[in-house]
Amino acid sequence: MKSLTEYLTLNVQSRRGFVNITPDVRKLVQKSQVKEGLCLVNAMHITASVFINDNESGLHRDYERWLEELAPHEPISKYDHNKTGEDNADAHLKRQIMGREVVVAITNGHLDFGPWEQIFYGEFDGKRPKRVLVKIIGE
Repeated sequence: MKSLTEYLTLNVQSRRGFVNITPDVRKLVQKSQVKEGLCLVNAMHITASVFINDNESGLHRDYERWLEELAPHEPISKYDHNKTGEDNADAHLKRQIMGREVVVAITNGHLDFGPWEQIFYGEFDGKRPKRVLVKIIGE
């Protein structure tokens, strides 16, 4: 069995944002030389997410609006977590909704996506470097 473990470092310059990391993950699948297997992509911070969806800017704006309605950033005083001196309770909640990781099958040496699927990193408390784990296993 072959395996590859790599870390992507992302530094979103705004508080929130979505980054298409599919090209980076594809390069790592090629590097791994795995033809049949699985690829795990995991946000390694509790205020960031990895998810799969369409790469369409309107959808990304819809996510931003929807998430802000579900867990608004302000007023920060409404969250018990922020009483510890933090101001990112909303980011923890947004991460919980969007998810921690994805697993994608590798078939014939390629990510085996459905139509329009792409892998995204979701940042909910940015302005600093954060890591994403990519672990590939298979034959």
